Amino acid sequence: MRAIFLAAMFALVGAAPGEDMVRDVIVIAHRGASGLRPEHTLAAYDLAIAQGADFIEPDLVLTKDGVFVARHENDITATTNVADHPEFAARHATKVIDGESHTGWFTEDFTLAELKTLRARERLPQLRPGNTRYDGQFEVPTLAEIIALAKKRGAETGRVIGIYPETKHPSYFAGLGLPMEEKLAAELRAAGWDSPTAPVFIQSFEVENLKRLHALTKVRLIQLMDAQGGPADKAAPSYAAMATPAGLRAVAAYAYGIGPNKAMIWPGKGSVTALVEQAHAAGLRVHPWTFRAENAFLPPVWQRGRVPEGQGDVGAEITYFLQAGIDGFFTDFPAEGVRARAASR
Repeated sequence: MRAIFLAAMFALVGAAPGEDMVRDVIVIAHRGASGLRPEHTLAAYDLAIAQGADFIEPDLVLTKDGVFVARHENDITATTNVADHPEFAARHATKVIDGESHTGWFTEDFTLAELKTLRARERLPQLRPGNTRYDGQFEVPTLAEIIALAKKRGAETGRVIGIYPETKHPSYFAGLGLPMEEKLAAELRAAGWDSPTAPVFIQSFEVENLKRLHALTKVRLIQLMDAQGGPADKAAPSYAAMATPAGLRAVAAYAYGIGPNKAMIWPGKGSVTALVEQAHAAGLRVHPWTFRAENAFLPPVWQRGRVPEGQGDVGAEITYFLQAGIDGFFTDFPAEGVRARAASR
């Protein structure tokens, strides 16, 4: 029945090229199993591993004392209970980050010891009200703790559990005297990861950051791209220019693959674009982001019901992209991703 249903869906959205489906496609747990636990917590990463994810993805920012911690942004106002701590009230500030003004509390104004007194909160409470029951339970984890978890759970499960860190706002942090590249390469090297076969990908929306890392480490690098705009370091005129055949060949000089917004592969109607084919022609792997189950994030064809927080058929969406030839994908619901991949083999 599901095969018949999917065939009908593909008829509606447009046939995806490539009938052979999937090779060794990787499932990347976006901020952990963040559809089911507050993102960037050890609990979210651990659940993702239990659900079969191949890689867990921490967004990396730095503390005042230069320690990598996992937060979606260096602005921790919405993802921690920092506002409930009167001792930190004076650190409330307005800052310009990558050209945009932000008001709140920021990791670079806290030592690791101070951050460890805070607790994580669900970032999307209106769409994920079930996750709010975990508010206040989990610490902000360090990269070292995430590496330790991946290795521990790998030993327990007999699987290789990789990490897929993103450097967040590297130019901004460099401007504060907190450059990321050497520190990250050294921490990965200390973990025994400094080869193209290491279970690590490093991703960034910036370009020069990845080029510096290319000179410092042998682990695989992924150039992130969005459907609009361009890199904050102005190293390319736009992501659209980077996604052309010539742009992709330039990316291939320093990166193993690209991580495009999924809309760059299929914009929600019509047929898929040529991006996957062109990236493969340049020798690049393609890992699009982000597959989420809530209706608010799904194209209408895969939505179920009318409420934004209701869950649709993200498995069908993932299957469609697998048919388009992607090499891996980011998802907030790794169990759904694992099931879709298994059904597509």
